[in-house]
Order: sequence, then structure tokens, then C-alpha cells
Amino acid sequence: MKIAKRILWYFAFFWVLVLCAGTFLQYWDFKNNSAFLRIKQAAVDTGWYLPAFYCHIIGSSIILLAGFFQFSKTVYSNRGLHKVLGKLYVFGVLFFAAPGAYIMTLFINRGKWVFISFLLQNTLWVLFTLTAWLFIKNGRIDDHVKMMRRSYALAFAAVTLRFYIWSFTLFGNGVGFANNYIIIAFLSWVPNLLVAEFINYHHRKQVFITG
Repeated sequence: MKIAKRILWYFAFFWVLVLCAGTFLQYWDFKNNSAFLRIKQAAVDTGWYLPAFYCHIIGSSIILLAGFFQFSKTVYSNRGLHKVLGKLYVFGVLFFAAPGAYIMTLFINRGKWVFISFLLQNTLWVLFTLTAWLFIKNGRIDDHVKMMRRSYALAFAAVTLRFYIWSFTLFGNGVGFANNYIIIAFLSWVPNLLVAEFINYHHRKQVFITG
């Protein structure tokens, strides 16, 4: 079981690095000429979309890395480092990644169900993150850990969303096929949250997947 958990940990870490590195390499120059931004030109022209976009992708990249290591026993045992990364994660979610996502959601043009999916995901993300912070401020450590698992499950949706888009494009009919993007939108975060709930249910004490 320990070997399986380590393999899963490294597999997830690989995709986090791929997403963060890809974001940096594609958008580090802020030239706004990527394929994605070109198809969002009408939104960019409003003046609202671009600041929100960069807040979201940069904030998400930072918190994905910061949050990932919070589930390491080594990092957790280092109280100072754990607190610094935790504050970085909470601050990044509440003041950069989530607000940016809210504005970006307003410019989604793939129908009401995709809009509802991302709006619901983002709202739960804010609620879980804020609640986790309030729990730790009040010394409720076990509740804090459970809530942070939920929060990071939704943060990790940035990875699973792109994985499913890639999979649907490579092995299916692409994201433009009828209802495919609706499926992807919910598939990117609902299973993640179910996994977090499964872990919370079966782990009465704090259990970390790597040393």
C-alpha cells in the first residue's frame, strides 16, 4: 500500500510540475498572443479578463506547488515551513486564484451548465479554504486537515481539467463535441472531491502519503 501511495504521489507531482512549467513557459512574457487568449479576444478587449486571467494562472501555479507539499510528512513536521506554505496557499487562493476565476467565469461561452460547474467549484473552493483557515486559528487541527484536503482537491482540478481536455481531444471527439465540455467541467472537480471525502472518512487521524 505504501508503494502504491508513493507512486500516486509522484504521478500527481509530475502533472503539477507539467502544468506549472507549461504556464510559466507559455505566459512568462505577458505578450497575450497565446492560442487561448486569441480565442478570448472579445473578453480581453473588455479590460477585465486579462488581469483576472493572470491572477488566476499565476496564483494557481504557486498554490498548487505550495499546497502539494503540505501533505508531505516531512514538511508537516517542520512547523515553520508548514505555516509559511499554508499562509501562501490561503492567501493565493482567496486573493488571487479564486477572484480571478470568478471574473473569468463570467466570460465562459460554453453554456449555462459549464458556467454553473465552474461557479460552484470556485465557491466551494473559497468556502473550504476560508473554513480551513478558521479551523486552524481555533485549534481544530483534525477539522483543518480534512477541510484542506477538500480545498486542495478543488485546486487540483486545474490539473485534471487539462488532463481530461487532452484525453477527450486525443481519444474522443474533442471538447467541441455536444455536451463533452459539460462532462469535462464536472469531471474535473467532482471526482477529486469524492476522493478527498473518501480519505477523510477512512482516516480518523492525520495520515500523510509520503515521507
